[in-house]
Amino acid sequence: MSSEGTLKQALTAVYVMKEINIATVQFQTRNGDKEYNLSRIETLTAEAAGKGARIVSFHEMCITSYSYVRNLTKEEVFGIAEEVPSGESTRQLIRIAAKYEVAILAGLVEKEDDKVFNTYVCVTGQGMVARFRKIHPFISEHLSPGNEYVVFDLFGCRCGILICYDNNVIENVRATAILGAEIIFMPHVTGCTPSPMPGRGWVDRKLWDNRENNPEAIRAEFDGPKGRGWLMRWLPARAYDNGIYAIFSNPIGPDGDQLKNGNSMILDPYGEVLAECRSLDDEVVVARCTPEKLKLAGGFRYRGARKPELYRDILGKPHDSRLKVEWMKPGQA
Repeated sequence: MSSEGTLKQALTAVYVMKEINIATVQFQTRNGDKEYNLSRIETLTAEAAGKGARIVSFHEMCITSYSYVRNLTKEEVFGIAEEVPSGESTRQLIRIAAKYEVAILAGLVEKEDDKVFNTYVCVTGQGMVARFRKIHPFISEHLSPGNEYVVFDLFGCRCGILICYDNNVIENVRATAILGAEIIFMPHVTGCTPSPMPGRGWVDRKLWDNRENNPEAIRAEFDGPKGRGWLMRWLPARAYDNGIYAIFSNPIGPDGDQLKNGNSMILDPYGEVLAECRSLDDEVVVARCTPEKLKLAGGFRYRGARKPELYRDILGKPHDSRLKVEWMKPGQA
């Protein structure tokens, strides 16, 4: 079938997902230590499977770690990159998925010819099901952007993937939903960084190091406008406006020279949180996603009420889409 025919089929089909248990995970990675990070992925996958999950979602670039990549040279970035699906990390994910009879979604740095990508893969024990390349990979100038949306079938569900900043550009989420996604996996490494928005900024590393003696102090920072408070401004809206299940995953604790607040969570098509990681440690939570909410949600009706003839030319109008992000180190904010 032609690409035009595939799009037409996606726009006219009505998908009804099967009831399914999905896990989202938060864990602390080690910079560039693939062996350790994959060992944590296996342990946490085993825990998720034990809780009844059929799908287990990890965060962006969880196999390599993320924030430290901004300081790597081109040669160093290529040094941590792998081919997909033939690379060792993807093969290990397939092995783990087969062992625990689940699907796994996880992130790594992919290389193809002379380019590298921030890539997120979905695998089962039978092999790779889907691959998505981040559209807005601004952590490193050496990463190339992806140029397509990905929607795929997984255990009777229509799924999509958007990585971190991709979800902040609302057209990406709407486009993925229009293409048929009922569940959108949203792997992140986010929170606790400076922004023009009042209340945001770094979290003091001393609070993390003292978390066992004073967990209330670090939890207050993670739950405030630097972390969860910011997430709850927009994340429920993505689920509600589009009538989809949103599977958000995020690391906990140090990531490179930054702290991340975790709060991995699963939201339903009403924008309600079904399950959320709340500890200050590695954690797995599982939620049951059911099909009836998809058509009861407001987002389902909003998509059907669209009048694209009014704004097709507006949304497609050329503009300067370049994005420059100045990364600051802790203490420079």
